[in-house]
Amino acid sequence: MSEKTKILYVEDEVLLGKIVKESLESRNYDVYHVMDGAKVLDACATYTPTICILDVMLPHVDGFELGKRLRQRYPQLPIIFLTAKTQTQDTLQGFQSGGNDYIKKPFSMEELIVRIENILQLTQAPSPQELQTERPIQLGEFTFIPYRYELTHSQHPRKLSHREAQLLKILILNQNRTASRKDILLEVWGDDSFLNSRNLDVYIKRLRDYFKPDPRICIMTLKGVGYHFYIKD
Repeated sequence: MSEKTKILYVEDEVLLGKIVKESLESRNYDVYHVMDGAKVLDACATYTPTICILDVMLPHVDGFELGKRLRQRYPQLPIIFLTAKTQTQDTLQGFQSGGNDYIKKPFSMEELIVRIENILQLTQAPSPQELQTERPIQLGEFTFIPYRYELTHSQHPRKLSHREAQLLKILILNQNRTASRKDILLEVWGDDSFLNSRNLDVYIKRLRDYFKPDPRICIMTLKGVGYHFYIKD
């Protein structure tokens, strides 16, 4: 029997929390329900979840702040935010706070489960070692072969420059998470000067242009923070 997916579910609404927990458990998930934001980090350390589902409005510590703390401690942990907030800025704040996905209340259990499974599949990003091999990496309709500096779509290969390939590797390694702008500049250009920052903008635009044939591939700019690379289901 395969090991159950362990979900750390953080929700302070008692009735909603009970319904969601029981619904997920009926679908063979292991669920640990926490109602207090101040208890989440300890719960995460002892429970070691596969994925975390965070309500935004919580007592003592809100979900966005928890997302930042969890992302610092557990860089690979997938995080889904649940919130009644509907403004675009709230969605951006969710991604900036370390979220992989953002679901607006009210939501259906079917939607939540689809998003959970999708994120678990997408967050199995290749390791740094794998990116140094010939192993092709599937990105939507594209295939990327890092060692060859090659990006292929519909059997038409495109040769990438060294920096284009470096940048794409960083985005892939941080798929469904935020890649820091400063970290990218230091790794690819060696410093984060204004000139190199403008060069980064140009390279990001090039990659977006390359991926245009597949609209599911997104490189979202988080102003002043970095980039969020993901593939829509």
